[in-house]
This record gives sequence, structure tokens and C-alpha cells, in this order.
Amino acid sequence: MGQRVGVLAALLAVALAVVTIASHRTHTAAIMHKSAANDAWAHYQATRVKYHNLELGESLAVVLDTHNAAAEKMLADYGTQKKKYEEQGKEIQTEAQKDEEGAEADERRALRYDIGEGMLEIGLVLSSLYFISHKRMFPGLGLAAGATGAVVAITGLML
Repeated sequence: MGQRVGVLAALLAVALAVVTIASHRTHTAAIMHKSAANDAWAHYQATRVKYHNLELGESLAVVLDTHNAAAEKMLADYGTQKKKYEEQGKEIQTEAQKDEEGAEADERRALRYDIGEGMLEIGLVLSSLYFISHKRMFPGLGLAAGATGAVVAITGLML
């Protein structure tokens, strides 16, 4: 019986190592997605500031009541630039939202891995208690906890 429990503990430890690595890599991916989203939102804000500066320039031209060729050319140029920044802003906003969704998906997957990791750890500890107590219930409980952890971790692959 001791050999079987030892093999069970070894299998649980291997599964635990695999799930732990998957969990860490998924948390890292979530951080990278979130960082990319933050960068994209900062870029979006910079684009919006440029857009609002052009609006301010247009407003100043109206307030100062300028009606010469240079002012008209400048206002036409502002209109072109505003369109460019508006289009860029939409593209950047879409990119930022996509990165945020990627981070959220990674976090959901990482949560599954974390729960699976915890259950595998519990399974390993419960199985190891056999060697102290020689009670057969501990490997059974350890197997149940380990199997639950493995199933929960596998569901992380499906998200």
C-alpha cells in the first residue's frame, strides 16, 4: 500500500508542477495584456488631447474673428487633422478594449489554474498523511482532491 500511495503522491506532485507553471504563465500573460491595454489607453488619451487642441485652435480663430487666407488654410488643415485623430482614436480604443478583454480572459483562466493548484496541493498533503497515520482514507481523500484539482485546471484550457 505504501508504494501505491508513494506513486499517487508522485503523480499528484507532477500534476501540481504542470498546473503551477500554467498558472504562473497565464498570470504573466494577463499582466502583459493589461500593460498593453494601459499603453493603448495612454496613446488614446494623447490622441484626444491633440484633437481637443485643434478644437481649441478653431475656437480661438472664431473668437478672434479672423477672415484671411492664412486663417482659412489653417482651419482647413485643422479639420483634416481632426478627422485623422478621430479615426486614430477609434482604432486605438478598439485595440485597448481588445487587450483588456485578453487580460480578463487570462485572469479567468488563471483563476481556474489557481483553484486546481490548490486542490492538487491538498491532495498531495492528504495522500502524504497516510505515511504518518497508515489510514487508508487519506490516499482516497487525496485522490479525490487531486482529481478535482486536475479537472478544474483542465477547464482553464477551455476558456
